[in-house]
Amino acid sequence: MFKEHIGKQSNKVKNIVERGAVKKFAEAIGDLHPIFVDEETGKNSRYSRNIAPPTFPRVFDYGTIDGLNLPNKGLIHGEQTYHYERPLLVGEELTCYSVVENYFEKKGTQGEMGFLVLESFGEDDMGQVVFTSTQTVIITEAVRKVLIG
Repeated sequence: MFKEHIGKQSNKVKNIVERGAVKKFAEAIGDLHPIFVDEETGKNSRYSRNIAPPTFPRVFDYGTIDGLNLPNKGLIHGEQTYHYERPLLVGEELTCYSVVENYFEKKGTQGEMGFLVLESFGEDDMGQVVFTSTQTVIITEAVRKVLIG
């Protein structure tokens, strides 16, 4: 279904690691560690400012991959991993984008399922990769039937 999209990249989008968003995210995940939310702790840390929780990039905009039109409902978030070169610093701007790494299908008890693997990147203002994320989106038989028509 989506094999022709392997290798395609989204447009690049600027995102800011905004203090208020980091605090809301930390509250939502139930991790109010002072390094995320307390300005004094951030100033006294080795980073000289607060950092974002490791899964914070989940809220970033990664742009659009032309022709990859997935539905808003019915997808399963299969797996997601993050790799960091350094922590995300509150206040910094990152350029984010995604690439379709792979697509494969497997027969399951509910029918044919598709597995779309996306790799996402966050780069600093010097173009250095700060983090990468690999996500697997599972496309169920019911969603596949809607997409195929």
